Amino acid sequence: MERHFYWVRLGDVPQWLLETPTRDSGEAFDEPWMFVDGRVLPDLGPLKARVSHPGIGRDFVFSVIEETPIVSEAVANVFRTLSPDDVQLHPVSIEGVSERYFVANATRVVDAIDEARCREVHHEDEDDPSSEHAGEYQWIYGLRIDPAKTEGSQLFRLMKFKTAFIVSEKVKAALEQVGNLGVSFERVTSDP
Repeated sequence: MERHFYWVRLGDVPQWLLETPTRDSGEAFDEPWMFVDGRVLPDLGPLKARVSHPGIGRDFVFSVIEETPIVSEAVANVFRTLSPDDVQLHPVSIEGVSERYFVANATRVVDAIDEARCREVHHEDEDDPSSEHAGEYQWIYGLRIDPAKTEGSQLFRLMKFKTAFIVSEKVKAALEQVGNLGVSFERVTSDP
């Protein structure tokens, strides 16, 4: 039986908007996109995130610019239980909020894009040898992956398209049990 996977994206629900996390001092990181790069990060020390637009606090959101996944303790527990080897959880304090939150850094990257089944793909400019992103995807519409190439992962980013934060059906179901999510799930595996 085919396992299904889902692209977790910012949901169209009333919610607060958070800025990309910084050091506790407020100093921005040299690489603010590092939380979406699919790599293991060193201990970053205390982190904080500011609310850029007030609204309903959610248990799982993405920051407004770099789309850093920021999750509550309940969501962090889902990741700890179902995908402990696929994610780092960096504590982050949110301005004016007493509850614990974490940056969920997906550390596994898999080469599973099924380009032939995607509706539309746009590549970075491969004709520009100076581009550091040549050969990667600029954007994909109707993303499809091959579940046989996911290497048993429950949570990961995609090689050449790290924008996508992908979770298994099992993780999706557990997240939905937590509720109060500021995200939506787009299935990226084909119908059986």
